[in-house]
Amino acid sequence: MYNYDYDNLLNNLKENKIIQSQQVFDVMKEVDRADFISYKPYIDSPQSISFNATISAPHMHCHALECLKDYLTPGSHALDVGFGSGYLTVAMSKMMKDSGVVVGIEHIPELCEKGKKNIKNNHKKLIDEKKIVLVCGDGRKGYKEYAPYKAIHVGAAAPEIPKDLIDQLDKGGRMFIPVGTYDQNIYIVDKDMNGNISKRSIMGVRYVPLTDKEKQLRGY
Repeated sequence: MYNYDYDNLLNNLKENKIIQSQQVFDVMKEVDRADFISYKPYIDSPQSISFNATISAPHMHCHALECLKDYLTPGSHALDVGFGSGYLTVAMSKMMKDSGVVVGIEHIPELCEKGKKNIKNNHKKLIDEKKIVLVCGDGRKGYKEYAPYKAIHVGAAAPEIPKDLIDQLDKGGRMFIPVGTYDQNIYIVDKDMNGNISKRSIMGVRYVPLTDKEKQLRGY
């Protein structure tokens, strides 16, 4: 369906070279943000989804998908830590041609239900066929049942990169994770085929913290 506001947002992101590939452009066009957040879905800024959580700004979702696109391959396993609204979880599945498994993990039960409802409203088949598996739990610990993961996305800033997530990253895999407290940066974590880890910072950011459920509900 043609949507001027969404097309305008995506075209602007493409013109500014934030969207760099046709694959990411097509996936973001297919997965409409308005299906996951009703308030200002096409504004390029983070928006609250309640419980002191946010849906990331569209440009950050672009950066994540561009950084992970070569690892979100058909048949792979991927992990979305802090799936929140469910938007990026679905986008990750679409990057994999809905062939593989994307595990979404979220520790606030109400957000788990909200995100699940959002996905079921327009992408129910992905849940029914277990192309998307949603888990209520501590994302800092990952989810061993479907590990190792070729791609891991983390949607909140960790003080340091959780060891469990590094351990669950597949050989030849990549993680996209914001790291830091006051000064935060996106880190790309790669694991080579021998299991060696390399890390590099690609940009400064401002994310909500990756913390325990009680601190998040208290407002950190």
